[in-house]
Amino acid sequence: MRVILAEDQGMLRGALSALLDLEDDIEVVGQAENGEQALHLIRTLQPDLCVMDIEMPLMSGLDVAEQLKADGNPCRVVILTTFSRAGYFQRAVKAGVKGFLLKDSPIDELAASLRSVFAGKRAISPELALSFYNSENPLTEREKEVLKLAREGLPAGEIAGRLYLSAGTVRNYLSEAIQKLEAKNRIDAIGIAERNGWLD
Repeated sequence: MRVILAEDQGMLRGALSALLDLEDDIEVVGQAENGEQALHLIRTLQPDLCVMDIEMPLMSGLDVAEQLKADGNPCRVVILTTFSRAGYFQRAVKAGVKGFLLKDSPIDELAASLRSVFAGKRAISPELALSFYNSENPLTEREKEVLKLAREGLPAGEIAGRLYLSAGTVRNYLSEAIQKLEAKNRIDAIGIAERNGWLD
């Protein structure tokens, strides 16, 4: 099977590539250090699989997976992650991702998972699967509405007008959301909620 590796940490990318190349049936045909590069390589080289980190510059692994799905590209995506947030998993499933594995999985486990995905199955690390099904969106519908409008750059007063609430109530919702998400401020809270797919 022909594989592309997309990972922004050069050392890890090189090590993974060398180890996967030792497998008789796996050939690493390209390496990318960011999501845009990965998308370009997939479109150009037409590999069977792409193994991607979630957090990458320019485009995340999930952005690339969503774009491939929109393109109708047959390349199967396997996400490698250190994160165990359920929102990532929900977004990944929607984007048609076939594998969701931990970065620190042993190489023989990774190779076996790639073979499984190549054969048309799904591969999910058991540790990740457990946390995905146990983790739910902590935000109420109102908190989500407030965060969505805050994402558009609207101040509390304008959000209040849109939702027929008082500015004080809006500030309370924002502060509640920031606390629940253990965020530093509203921008951080919006980022966390977006990454987890909790504003969809």
